[in-house]
Amino acid sequence: MANLAASGELMNRLLVYALGIWICLSFCGVFNGIAREAFITPNVGDYAAHVISTATLICALLIVTYLFLKYVNIPYENKDLIAIGIIWIIMTISFEFLFGHFVVGHTWEKLFADYNILNGRVWSLVLVTTLFGPLAIGSRMLQKHKAGAQ
Repeated sequence: MANLAASGELMNRLLVYALGIWICLSFCGVFNGIAREAFITPNVGDYAAHVISTATLICALLIVTYLFLKYVNIPYENKDLIAIGIIWIIMTISFEFLFGHFVVGHTWEKLFADYNILNGRVWSLVLVTTLFGPLAIGSRMLQKHKAGAQ
């Protein structure tokens, strides 16, 4: 019974750290958007800036996720990584719509338009990375760790 309580406590700590990392990721996203509007769009146009910005944010997400999982110093399993991805995606979509609409003032139509991959909007790839990045990176790290322990 003590192991279950300790395991639950470790998972809670891991998720609290994951929430803190998501805050860092949200700053990366905001900075990425500011850089896109200030520097990239004026030089290459809206669509190319959207694609470049999406690619750079995906890279940032993967790097931060890797560093988080490498240095978190709390044991985790694939189910924990799935939980992190789900929490991050819910928070990301919520932030995108709430901040985008109520703070920045974007219309709902504009916000939803970024999710239309049929119109060339690749923002959805950021969401896929946010959801599956922790599992993809963390499961690979777990495999390496298990292989090194044998």
